[in-house]
Amino acid sequence: MITPGKLNALEILDVSDNEIIFDGKEHGPLSCFGKNLTEKYNVGEKLKVFVYLDNNQAVATLASPKIELHQCAYLKCADVNKFGAFFDWGMPKELLVPYAEQPYKVFPGLYYSIYLYSDKASNRLVGSLRLSKFLSEKNTDFKVNQEVDLLICGKSKLGFKAVINQTHLGLIHHSEVFKPIKLGQQLKGFIKQIRDDGKINIGFVLPDSQKLDDLAQRILDDLKENQGVSHMTDKTPPQEIYNKWNVSKASYKRALGTLYKKKLIEISKETIRLAKT
Repeated sequence: MITPGKLNALEILDVSDNEIIFDGKEHGPLSCFGKNLTEKYNVGEKLKVFVYLDNNQAVATLASPKIELHQCAYLKCADVNKFGAFFDWGMPKELLVPYAEQPYKVFPGLYYSIYLYSDKASNRLVGSLRLSKFLSEKNTDFKVNQEVDLLICGKSKLGFKAVINQTHLGLIHHSEVFKPIKLGQQLKGFIKQIRDDGKINIGFVLPDSQKLDDLAQRILDDLKENQGVSHMTDKTPPQEIYNKWNVSKASYKRALGTLYKKKLIEISKETIRLAKT
């Protein structure tokens, strides 16, 4: 079964220099046009293509979408008219965000966090700026310390709002931000806290006990990759340590202490070295 709004693996039924005909299953044969296609594709081959509905007719395209069904993305507004705002989502026709799905005024040329859904009345793909309408703000199955994918989607007095794994919304407090982040940025994070009301707080580093284990291992790996020696000791300036390891000097010193107690490294005033075995 084909899912409009997503990439679907379709079999090629026929191919010519400027047209591919795919097995559209319940939608029948689907034509996709391009140039020099016979040089790239073969009959019987399966190809991932984006399928969407245009006037209730399925359309397949080789173009890469910037967003798929039930996902969020940071998209540029191309135009605003009496019907709503139109966004560049990588398709021939721009994505409509109706006025009913705009909680604030939208301006052409600026970027916004958009959720893509299928409108039941029109059966067409539509965008929304009302992320909390589609994404849960309360935890369902996340665990504390779980690594997650984030899309920075907003900013408030408390910190940054983020889409978590394309399914939930969470908050990154300002105190958790150790380096510049910006709207639309995609990065990794961790579930820091599940509040009593079910809402999710996100962080970028694990609690100290786990962070030190990870940091100690990374220091060992770095030594092995650099002939077993490093000039970054416990006397190195804090900013230099942060630039390399993204941790405080205190955390770095504790990690060195852990390695030293386990007799994995040797420490001098100028260097740290892998212990001789």
